[in-house]
Amino acid sequence: MLSPSLARRAYSIDATRDLARQALPRAVFDFADGGAEDERTLRRNEQAFADFDLVPEPLRGAATRDLSTVLFGRTLSMPLMIGPTGLAGLFWPDGERAAMRAAAAAGTAYCLSHGSVCSLEELAAAAGPANRWMQVFVYRDRGFTRELAERAAAANYDALVLTVDNQLIGNRERDIRNGFIIPPRLGPGEVAGMAYRWRWLWRMRRDLPRLTMGNYVKPGDTTGIREIAGNLAARLDPGMSWADVDQLRAQWRGPLVLKGILSPAEAREAVARGIDGVIVSNHGGRQLDGAIASLDALPRIVDATGGRIPVLLDGGIRRGADVVKALALGATACLIARPQLWGLAMAGEAGVAHVLDIFRREIDRTMGLCGLTRVAEITPSLVFRRNMPEHPR
Repeated sequence: MLSPSLARRAYSIDATRDLARQALPRAVFDFADGGAEDERTLRRNEQAFADFDLVPEPLRGAATRDLSTVLFGRTLSMPLMIGPTGLAGLFWPDGERAAMRAAAAAGTAYCLSHGSVCSLEELAAAAGPANRWMQVFVYRDRGFTRELAERAAAANYDALVLTVDNQLIGNRERDIRNGFIIPPRLGPGEVAGMAYRWRWLWRMRRDLPRLTMGNYVKPGDTTGIREIAGNLAARLDPGMSWADVDQLRAQWRGPLVLKGILSPAEAREAVARGIDGVIVSNHGGRQLDGAIASLDALPRIVDATGGRIPVLLDGGIRRGADVVKALALGATACLIARPQLWGLAMAGEAGVAHVLDIFRREIDRTMGLCGLTRVAEITPSLVFRRNMPEHPR
């Protein structure tokens, strides 16, 4: 639980972002906060929500609200979960497990990144009955893709998320300008430059020297994280195709979700090939700058899937009202990424719990002010797009 003074300062997701910026070295903050090239897609992800206004009906009466929703047979306390973010353990010691505990306590799901500091088995051992998902990629070594899926199955992960928009690493110019490497350099010059972030440096003093990507390290392997991170791009296969999706579908028996879907044609193909869900996402604007914003792509993806599978939205969610707008446009639920890293940087597990509570309170307030008592009541009539000639019926 946050101290009362910190909770007052962290009154919104944007305020939490400011606190994270104050807590982290610039290069570490920009690693999470930045996008590709001119960051147009990153900005548009957030700006797109301003194009939609809410049309409340307060006379419907909404004295009590139920935010719960069901996804793949599991009940979420609200239509929001934590999406995969690499190296959460760089923002707070044991960051992935801290965030997972916060998600479990909040009654929602947590997706572990392929690039987590802890291994998927270590997270599972700490998770108990929590609703946990695992992210995988298609690697040049298809055997490693199969291995990660097998490990996730053995560790009883509830869903597998195949991310399809990261086969070439985006041109993230903030990292280039900052000379960011993993782990950060800690020579005398770098330590001096981090003097104003001494609390982060002190917290991380034990973890930084042994920081690694747990899913890429086998027992007895002494490969350092710098070598793993440096070779990651070479591991990924830009030649990935639907044949690889079919192979993973044949192997994985649980819910299989494709993350990074922006094209209606690919959404229709996903349904035809037996995929259980899609995540409308442009990787937070970190990959293809100029790609369509997630919210702008959402209605066409919803139309293409025709209600046959859940459609989730990832990208630009900063308010509870954003979640409600996404649901009105057809999303089943939303994922957050950067906000949970900001919460981690601010106060670890308590910070992530606070971020989730901000969203919960804002979703609840938005629903109440709109006259909605259940998530199922959020329909397209709730939103008005400003550039449309008339309000949709």
